[in-house]
Amino acid sequence: MAPDTVSLRYFLVLAQELNFTRAAARIGIAQPALSARMRRLEAELGTALLARNTRSVVLTTAGAALAESAPPALAALDRAWDTARSAAAGELGTLRIGYSLSTGAETVPALVDRLIRGNSGIEVGAVPMATPEISPAVADGRIDAGVTRGEQPGRGVRRILLRRQRVGVQLAQHHPLAEHPVIEIADAAAYPLRLPDRATNPVIHDQLSALFRDTRPHPRFHTPAVSFDMSQRDLRDGITLAPAGEAAVTVQPAGLTWRPLRGAPSLTIHLVLPREQSPLHHRVRAVAKALAQELHWLPD
Repeated sequence: MAPDTVSLRYFLVLAQELNFTRAAARIGIAQPALSARMRRLEAELGTALLARNTRSVVLTTAGAALAESAPPALAALDRAWDTARSAAAGELGTLRIGYSLSTGAETVPALVDRLIRGNSGIEVGAVPMATPEISPAVADGRIDAGVTRGEQPGRGVRRILLRRQRVGVQLAQHHPLAEHPVIEIADAAAYPLRLPDRATNPVIHDQLSALFRDTRPHPRFHTPAVSFDMSQRDLRDGITLAPAGEAAVTVQPAGLTWRPLRGAPSLTIHLVLPREQSPLHHRVRAVAKALAQELHWLPD
């Protein structure tokens, strides 16, 4: 059985001082206690480490070998303890985050950056996913966490509110409504409204379309041919308006602008974690909450 590390560390001090009185004072224990420790250490190893007489202390061959080999071994053990503590504190590991494209404009990059900068032992991999797939992927362990827009359904997960966003519309800069700092819902409903396909995100599709439920005549909804249409030509040409959260401002394509809708309820962004959480999950949750508070993502 390996000797206890406390006695080994005491031995290294004594090997430097070669004097029990000075070594005991340096360690901060009584000299008889140090002597007892050394006798117990020698008994555990089954060999003498020190040659003692009334006037001097000399290292034996075994003692000299231990004095040389013990420091790197103790340093490695210290690193092992630190690694274990870091893992227990959620400061170590690989984190896989799935996110919806709509949250990749600003929210997810800020969260990933904070996780990397504040926790050097955490490796983060983020991958865009279809929104309905994120919660099931968190629940079955394919990913460690997710970021979604809206309260997406899902079993075996916990959702933590991360952000609230004002709802407005993206529109061409030359569109007549772009002259207004705030747009009335009824005025926006007079134009075709560009919504994501309901199959890609039924929660958000229903929430955005519900904004215009009471307008007359009923608005016309336009769904792009592909779920993430990079061209956005219908918007650029002023044919449609696109209901969107205010994060759209941060990645505004050329020729487009964003205006808030008066009286519209906010859109929400949620951090999705498994119901049974590891220290790494707790770390992600703590970092996300601190970031939300710092950036005022959840106004009072």
